[in-house]
Amino acid sequence: MKAASGLYRLLGDEARLRLLRVLRRERLNVTELTGILGLAQSGVSRHLGLLKEAGLVAEEKDAGFTYYCLSPALQDGAHQPLWTVLAAQFDGAAGDAAVRADEARLQEVLRLRKENFDTHGADTRDARQLVPGRSWAAWSRALGMLLPPMTVADLGCGEGYLTVEAARWAARVVAVDRSDVVLERARALARRRRVSNVVWKRGELENLPIRDAAVDVALLSQALHHATSPARAIAEAARIAVPGGRVLVLDLREHQEDWVRAKLGDRTLGFKDEELKRMMIDAGLRDAKVSVGARKAGDPFTVLIASGTKRASTAKTRKTVTNLRKHDTFRGPDER
Repeated sequence: MKAASGLYRLLGDEARLRLLRVLRRERLNVTELTGILGLAQSGVSRHLGLLKEAGLVAEEKDAGFTYYCLSPALQDGAHQPLWTVLAAQFDGAAGDAAVRADEARLQEVLRLRKENFDTHGADTRDARQLVPGRSWAAWSRALGMLLPPMTVADLGCGEGYLTVEAARWAARVVAVDRSDVVLERARALARRRRVSNVVWKRGELENLPIRDAAVDVALLSQALHHATSPARAIAEAARIAVPGGRVLVLDLREHQEDWVRAKLGDRTLGFKDEELKRMMIDAGLRDAKVSVGARKAGDPFTVLIASGTKRASTAKTRKTVTNLRKHDTFRGPDER
C-alpha cells in the first residue's frame, strides 16, 4: 500500500503526466522535451529522474545522445494495468488545448530532427536514410553560389540564423528586427561566424527603415504572422525592392493552434493560400505564386512559400503603401 501510495502521488503531477503522454509517442532527449513542454531543463530532468526511479521511464543511449522512453514494465510488465488506465485518459484528452499544443511542438521537434543530418541516420530502423555527407545546409549554400551578388533584406530577422546564411552568398544583407535584445544576439552570432557584410537595423515590418528600391530580394521568413498588419508589411517589402526585384515570403498556412499567441507572440494564425497571394498582388507584385514549402502528416503546421516580382513601375507600390498608412496610427523610427 505504501508503494502504491507513492506511485499515485508521483502521477498526481501534471508535468509528469504530460511527459508520459509525449513519450508514448516518441523517445526523446531532455532538450527536446524541454522545448515540447515549455519547462525548465532542470525541472524536466528532475521529473524524468523520478519517473525512471519508479520504473515508468527507461533511458537509452544512441549515437552519443541520451533518450527517454516508456519503460517495458509500464507497457507490458508489472505496471501494465496502470498503463491501461493512463492510455485511456490520454486518448480521452486528445482534444484538450494543452495536449494539442504539446502535440504540435512534438511534431516540430520531429521535423527538426529529420532535417538535422548531423545525427540523421543514427536510427537503424530506417537505414535507407543513412547518406554520409548529405546536408540541407550544404545544399542551400551550394544553390546560393549559383546566384549573382545581390543585396538582400532579411525582414524580421530574429536571432540572425537566416541572415548569416544569406550573407554567405549575398553581396550585402540588411537585417531588420523590432527588438534591440534580439538584434544584439544576432550581431553576436555574426561575429562568431566572422560575417561582416550585414547592416543591422531596428524597425517595424510595417515601417521599414530602408529607402525605396534598395534591395534585390526582400525576405520575410516566418515573420509575417508577427506583423500588426501583414498586408502593410508585404507592401513595405515591395517598396524597398528594386524594379524587377523579388519579394519572398515563408510563413504558415492557416491553422487552429491558438496557443502560439501567448507562447510565441503570433498575431495571426497563418494565412490562406489565396489570401497570401492576394496580398502579394495588392502590393504591386507580378507573377505572384504560392506553394507548399513543407508539410508533414500529423503536423498542424504547413509552411507556405510565396514569391512575387516588383513591377518596373513603382507607382502602384507607392500608392498601396500610402493607402495602407492613410488611417494608420503606427509610428516608428524612419531612417530612410
